[in-house]
Amino acid sequence: MRQEKELLVDEVSSHLTKSDYVYLANYDRITVSEVSDLRKELAAQEAEFHVVKNNILRVAAKKLELPDLDEWLTGPTAIIVGGENPSGVAKVLKTFSKKVEKPEVKVGVLSKKTMSSDEVSQLAELPSIEALRAQLLGLLQQPAQSMLFILNGVPTSFLNVLQAKADKA
Repeated sequence: MRQEKELLVDEVSSHLTKSDYVYLANYDRITVSEVSDLRKELAAQEAEFHVVKNNILRVAAKKLELPDLDEWLTGPTAIIVGGENPSGVAKVLKTFSKKVEKPEVKVGVLSKKTMSSDEVSQLAELPSIEALRAQLLGLLQQPAQSMLFILNGVPTSFLNVLQAKADKA
């Protein structure tokens, strides 16, 4: 392989190792200003949008032992990588895709397993990591709150009886 191609493969490989997921998108018919807007939205999730050559991506994916992506490496391809929130990035892609009716997600790879575009769309429907943490915290607090309510019930009832006695007198 020529040295230029090896450098390109190394660059794409470094992009692919930035996160445990990668989304492949068809960026056909997307304008430069739309790509710029998408990159800004992805930057909020610490993700990146890179246009790559299919052959270079194929070699880099094999080098990193990712699943076989040959089926989706046709036409113009961009990769979206980075950040620690794959569902947040999928949500950005889905929202942007609805807004401008492009780009379409070809496939996703999460933890070295391929995901269809429908599965990526379902991933976008999941709550954000912050919302999941808040739900977990609520679940962890619920037993303590219930116990406190039960323990507080006996003294409250006793005080209500004493107050009723005092009101009669």
